Amino acid sequence: MTDPIADMLTHIRNGVAAKHPRTRMPHSKLKVEIARILKEEGYIADFKTSEEEGKSFLTVSLRYGPAGEKVISGIRRISKSGLRVYVKKDEIPTVLGGLGISIVSTPEGLMTGDESRRRGLGGEVICAVW
Repeated sequence: MTDPIADMLTHIRNGVAAKHPRTRMPHSKLKVEIARILKEEGYIADFKTSEEEGKSFLTVSLRYGPAGEKVISGIRRISKSGLRVYVKKDEIPTVLGGLGISIVSTPEGLMTGDESRRRGLGGEVICAVW
């Protein structure tokens, strides 16, 4: 696994496509922060960390609409290990005209693109969710 964040996004994308109630992946602080933002924005139901046999795991409970429709219709990695994407505060991308969110790594931590724009911070665009 060369890109753990891309692996996390693929776990979520595949779990939503298969309509699984939850998905489990290896734990890291960055993944927990991404899960926190996704929960605050309403894209996932919940997340929790656990430890089994000395290994830490992150379990993400996926969220669906009342008729079983997907809440996350798309999730994409923007900044990759081979091509990092850094933006200034004025260049933070909007996702689907404001219907989705971008997650940005700033000097003050991970936050949504809207919050980063409001605080006047640029940084690395991690992913886009819609």
